[in-house]
Amino acid sequence: MNEESRTMAELTEPRWTHVALPVSDLDRSIEFYERITPLVLVTKNDDDNGRGAWLSNKGQVDSPLVLVLAEFIPEVGARFGIEPGKKVTTLAPFAHIGIELPNREDVDAVAAKARETGNLRWEPVEMAAHIGYICAVNDPDGNTIEFSHNQKVFSTIQELWG
Repeated sequence: MNEESRTMAELTEPRWTHVALPVSDLDRSIEFYERITPLVLVTKNDDDNGRGAWLSNKGQVDSPLVLVLAEFIPEVGARFGIEPGKKVTTLAPFAHIGIELPNREDVDAVAAKARETGNLRWEPVEMAAHIGYICAVNDPDGNTIEFSHNQKVFSTIQELWG
């Protein structure tokens, strides 16, 4: 798709576009997500409310799904019950962001990285067939990110709707 057709793309039906998480330190969170997950920084912005960033899978154009990270200024954060500099755990202990990986070894590699930094929440484990092989990691604010192999979310949707 060329640049002109990208700018001409128009939303024609409702669609799921993002999950937003408040964070206590935007730069630390961006570094974490780029190091541990396959997400990359798409854009950063600063405004009167604070600082924000969008992360997504590199090159995901057809069906973009974005993780929005928001670090609010104290006055805005207070509206949402967020105290400046305090961790903002939104997704825990089970609520999580799910990332499916192509190989079982990829789950083990993520777990090893997270174990080294003290961020491993759930050790890798084989679950029921519809869950697959999983582990979970805490982001800097304590939110849970699940990494799975053979969960088949992607392939099931492709099969049912593709």
